[in-house]
Amino acid sequence: MAAGPRAASVARRTPDTLDRVQGVIVESLEADKAEGVVTIDLAGRASFADRMVIATGLADRQISAMAMHLEQKLREAGVKRIQTEGAGGSDWVLIDAGDIVVHLFKPEARALYALEKMWGADLDLPEQG
Repeated sequence: MAAGPRAASVARRTPDTLDRVQGVIVESLEADKAEGVVTIDLAGRASFADRMVIATGLADRQISAMAMHLEQKLREAGVKRIQTEGAGGSDWVLIDAGDIVVHLFKPEARALYALEKMWGADLDLPEQG
């Protein structure tokens, strides 16, 4: 299952390796004209990944192309386990690259699911009351 709980035997990547893989992801998305690329550090906050990357594509074809190109770039970078869900033309494609999960949305779906609000750093701040 993509983005599910990790098996205990799965080795976690080092911060340097995570930075390198995240760089490959962001560079690939920007080359494909993704909009609003955001990275979120999940270390210590989620069991399914250490980082999340969120980006917007304006059309099904663009999102499908972004997913396809990203999978290719990740394989070239040595990422062995890549799982993709929703790439057959939907409002949301999820790419699970192990310690980094990538969400590609159409604008309406991104607003609806609001992952930045759900996982953003502002959740760590105490509520003002």
